Amino acid sequence: MHWNNQTFLLYAVTDRTWLGERTLYEVVEEALKGGVTCVQLREKHLDQEAFRAEARALLPLCRRYGVPLIINDNVDVALAVDADGVHLGQEDLDLPHARRRLGPDKLIGVSAHNVEEARLAQAQGADYLGVGAVFGTSTKDDASALPPGMLKKICGAVDLPVVAIGGVNTGNLPRLTGSGMAGAAIVSGIFAQQDVEGAARTLRAMLTDLVSSKN
Repeated sequence: MHWNNQTFLLYAVTDRTWLGERTLYEVVEEALKGGVTCVQLREKHLDQEAFRAEARALLPLCRRYGVPLIINDNVDVALAVDADGVHLGQEDLDLPHARRRLGPDKLIGVSAHNVEEARLAQAQGADYLGVGAVFGTSTKDDASALPPGMLKKICGAVDLPVVAIGGVNTGNLPRLTGSGMAGAAIVSGIFAQQDVEGAARTLRAMLTDLVSSKN
């Protein structure tokens, strides 16, 4: 699968907290219909077998929409299902080792919270950065908000696509104008919404305007 900066415009990070009667497959498909450009499967509480099964189910769905499926933190699952890549936190498997295992053609994203982490990730061969939390977030207990202006500093310090994450929604998204980001990673702003497809469509339009204006 080919990707470019546009791939990271609307980056959906799954969260089954709000599924209710729906399956994750159904909700992800609604998000894809609304214009999501990248999907990260984030499963902190599933065992390996269940994680692999969920990834195997979602991969052909994402392929049908021409959208990469990224596995959060778990290189073994990514390899087992031939996913399009992984996203690594600062405490996870180191990037050079992940690259050796995954090969040169898979996407590897890295979480960065300051310029030093961002530059190191770029030097080690990351394909994109997830930077946050840009706002307060209820979906990750250990994510503290970045200092004001840090997102813009990181964007200016690297040549990689930078995805803003952490509490981003339609209400606060305009506050990221001028940061230089390539897109935003959204969790509850998509998956906690009653109309997932409509929420994704609105976010896609807002991000398209924000990024195309050279933000």
